[in-house]
Amino acid sequence: MSDDELQPITREESPAERADRNFDDILQELRVTQTGVQVLFSVLLTVPFSQRFAKVTPFQKDVFYAALLLAAATAVMLVAPVATHRLLFRSGEKPWVVKVSSGYAIVGTVLLMLTVTAVLLFVSDVLFSSALATTVAVLFGVGTAVLWFVPPLVRRSKTS
Repeated sequence: MSDDELQPITREESPAERADRNFDDILQELRVTQTGVQVLFSVLLTVPFSQRFAKVTPFQKDVFYAALLLAAATAVMLVAPVATHRLLFRSGEKPWVVKVSSGYAIVGTVLLMLTVTAVLLFVSDVLFSSALATTVAVLFGVGTAVLWFVPPLVRRSKTS
């Protein structure tokens, strides 16, 4: 790809049109994550009621509870843009809603990474040794952080 193909796209649109488009983009991104978060959270809610859960170690219970709390926080952050929009609907505050919602979505994405990493740590620790589980979870968490956050942050730093 040439440098010309990698230049930021400029649009001729009003501030209101830009805010509408940006909020639509955020909602589309949230749709991608929300279903998975809901399924993961619902599965986590059922785990303590299984017979095998009584056999987990105190460490595994702590990791499980951390994963459960992270999943709940992830769901809250990914729904927050919708609640914000609904409460400020037709108030003329769409640019502010977009800015705040973008922050919610970023925090929700970080929480999702931590949730999946914690669930992986929990399941791996139940199935294998703690050392292997910790290694896998750390590598997974770091790999996910690098994949999800490093390229856009590097690009942002080059274009700012």
